[in-house]
Amino acid sequence: MDDEAESVVEGTIGLDPNKTVLWAQVREGQPQMSIDIEGRLRPAGIKGNSTVYLGDVARAALRSLGPADSPFFESKPGYDEQRWRFSTSAGDVSMVVLSDSYWGFGLVARCFVNRIEITGPLALRARIVHDIAATLGRNPWEPSWTSRFEKISSATISEHRNAWKELIHHARDEMNEEITNLSEKVSALRGGEDIELILNQADQNLDEARAALADHNAPAVERALARAAQALVEADPTTEVRSSEAAASGSEILTWWDKTEKEEVEASHLLEDELPVVDLTGEE
Repeated sequence: MDDEAESVVEGTIGLDPNKTVLWAQVREGQPQMSIDIEGRLRPAGIKGNSTVYLGDVARAALRSLGPADSPFFESKPGYDEQRWRFSTSAGDVSMVVLSDSYWGFGLVARCFVNRIEITGPLALRARIVHDIAATLGRNPWEPSWTSRFEKISSATISEHRNAWKELIHHARDEMNEEITNLSEKVSALRGGEDIELILNQADQNLDEARAALADHNAPAVERALARAAQALVEADPTTEVRSSEAAASGSEILTWWDKTEKEEVEASHLLEDELPVVDLTGEE
């Protein structure tokens, strides 16, 4: 690696409270993008901008991070348009990605490796790593040249595999726990009046979440869980959402019967809008 890349702490860090450091084999050089005069990533074809090739790993990392600041290139590509280093952030999560060749003089995409460093809450980091692997559809830690990959990263393939899998399993365990918790709430509400259809809908959403989890589709899991949670809000007689909406809708004094009828209408209105979760694992 070049001098700047060599200054980076090597090794790999998986299930850590504060930071994640992962290495991934690049398979494709596309997409081609550009860098403006301020060092920010921009679409290709803008006059005056320099060219950069992100590669499949960096593209998956940015998609998995979600809406974020435009990546800033701390080290811009020169003659080799696939050798660079950028940083970006989204909320509490920061990400730094380094791209460099580790064999073959960088003549083809498979000569390149990406180092991904993520800081922020563990749950968010694990989810991002899960989505990167799902988007790529392969094991990112499997290199084109094992001995060179281990040398440049200062870690064995076994250590790389464990670091990736620890985070992926952590994310899956958390999503599965969310499904279990909501399922238990559905069971606890069974037997109430006029809510069986709503609970059946919640159960169906949870089944969809389980199927999406089996397909490694975390965004689809989140959408299904959001729908199930919304159904439970409508079905749960102890929720204060309906009473708050009813109280805000008028100043008249309501009897318990009038209030109950009005609250049901208000709660239904609240459930019309779903959470806008973007599917990051699909192909563009």
